[in-house]
Amino acid sequence: MHEIDFYMVDAFSRNAFGGNAAAVCFLNDWLPDETLLSMARQHNQSETAFLVKREGDFALRWFTTRNEVNLCGHATLASAHVVFNHLNYPHARIHFDTLSGRLTVTRNGEWMTLDFPACSTKMATPPPEMLRALGINSYLSAHKGRAWVIELENRQQIEALTPDIGAMIPGEHKVSVTARGDGEYDFVSRFFSPGEAVWEDPVTGSAHTMLIPYWGTKLGKTQMLARQVSARGGDIRCEWAGDRVLMSGTARTYLQGKVRLE
Repeated sequence: MHEIDFYMVDAFSRNAFGGNAAAVCFLNDWLPDETLLSMARQHNQSETAFLVKREGDFALRWFTTRNEVNLCGHATLASAHVVFNHLNYPHARIHFDTLSGRLTVTRNGEWMTLDFPACSTKMATPPPEMLRALGINSYLSAHKGRAWVIELENRQQIEALTPDIGAMIPGEHKVSVTARGDGEYDFVSRFFSPGEAVWEDPVTGSAHTMLIPYWGTKLGKTQMLARQVSARGGDIRCEWAGDRVLMSGTARTYLQGKVRLE
């Protein structure tokens, strides 16, 4: 019997049922990829993170229910939360070796800060079928990076979107829809990726690697507060530092147990 420590964490949230849930599994060594994918499918979360300790640092991989991905913000935050709070880790900084290079997470009180590579975007014309599926008749601007970034006029338009998810899957399906914020928020967004079995992602760190430079340029700011206005929702403290972005959030353990493999 092979037992694996398992945690379910709500990332970018102080409370249960908020933010973005991720499964985190702490391994002694890598299992076969097909086993990791089967575990991710069993957990049935948008992402499952797998951690292996390596000489003081950690190797980190992320799986959706369909495949391994090369970057995931909320599952990295969830993994750091597990290391800081459940693995007796004594330091305030963690290094993760990943498919996107070395990623660093630091802790300051209950807030953790992800240090990720920034992702640039270029102005582009979105496919009409994608706009129809999203229910967007007009937009202020459209850019393309690791996903689409479509800017609308205000938060109310973002919140009112009811995409035809089935119509999005065959074509361009990764898109962050965003607008200037109101009140304390500099900008708001929602993120859809149905082709990866994530119809709407509640809080998306990887999308903010594009959104932070995008809004930093538009607003003339390097420090911003963002809100992802999904049903669960979450706040991200953002900082733009040239070719890096810093994203800070909180997390909460919802479930702790053991995965048992025969």
